[in-house]
Amino acid sequence: MKDKAHDSVLLDEAVEALVINPDGIYIDCTFGRGGHSRAVLSALSENGRLMAFDKDPQAIEKGQALEREDSRFEIIHGSFSLLEQEVKEHGLFGQIDGVLMDLGVSSPQLDQAERGFSFMQDGPLDMRMDTSSGQTAEGWIANTEEEDMVWAFKTYGEERYAKRIARAIIEKRQKAPITRTLQLAEIIKEAHPRWEKHKHPATRCFQAIRIAVNSELDDLAKTLEQSLECLKVGGRIVAISFHSLEDRMVKRFIQKQERGQDFPPGLPVTEDMIKRRMKKVGKFTRAGDEELARNNRARSAVMRIAEKIA
Repeated sequence: MKDKAHDSVLLDEAVEALVINPDGIYIDCTFGRGGHSRAVLSALSENGRLMAFDKDPQAIEKGQALEREDSRFEIIHGSFSLLEQEVKEHGLFGQIDGVLMDLGVSSPQLDQAERGFSFMQDGPLDMRMDTSSGQTAEGWIANTEEEDMVWAFKTYGEERYAKRIARAIIEKRQKAPITRTLQLAEIIKEAHPRWEKHKHPATRCFQAIRIAVNSELDDLAKTLEQSLECLKVGGRIVAISFHSLEDRMVKRFIQKQERGQDFPPGLPVTEDMIKRRMKKVGKFTRAGDEELARNNRARSAVMRIAEKIA
């Protein structure tokens, strides 16, 4: 269940929350190196099915190997925002028992310098999860207007010195192209006036660029809505987030579906008019001490579970 270079976070907890029907049909939105998918398959009967998505061509290779091993499994190369389209094409709309989302960048992606995700080792400024298409981080840095760069750093990175850092990047790129991860990290480091304890000053900006390049939050918003539509009543969404932006989006989505339709204050409303569609299952879950001891990446993970009720 464990990839040599990747320890799947909250593995047992996620599978236990997700697989409530061993004969059911499930979706793993982020196959990665297959840790969660293999664990889900081990919890399914011979009648169960699992469909997985991933943008990363390296993940697709792993997924295709698993396809050959297990006829209950299918891998799809593309964003999980294609979920509803694929489910409909498979004739499974409204029949899905559970959707798992393990969000963010995976350890193998961070560990490979040539992928350009890490500010700790030198590599080309790529950051694309799908290396076969789309704009690279180098392209984003070269072409993004200062105002849009400031917005991305503030919104996606929650970086308080966004304006100062964006200005420094603009000034540097006018003199020479910014093409390497350590080159960009050094520019941010020099421009950043106050470093957080135990956190590299480029952390927030690198996160922001990665999210922008891969349309991560836009895809998540679409997929949450699509997952709800594709689930059968009683089916579940299990989402594991690694930063506050993702977790906030998941939390607010669940709250909105629990609350149901909004009506003006004072208007007489009956329960059936409210149209609640989901209920949260338990409180959010964090990794335990044992998992944290062996996997530092799990420290920021938050898992939320919701069940479709209508």
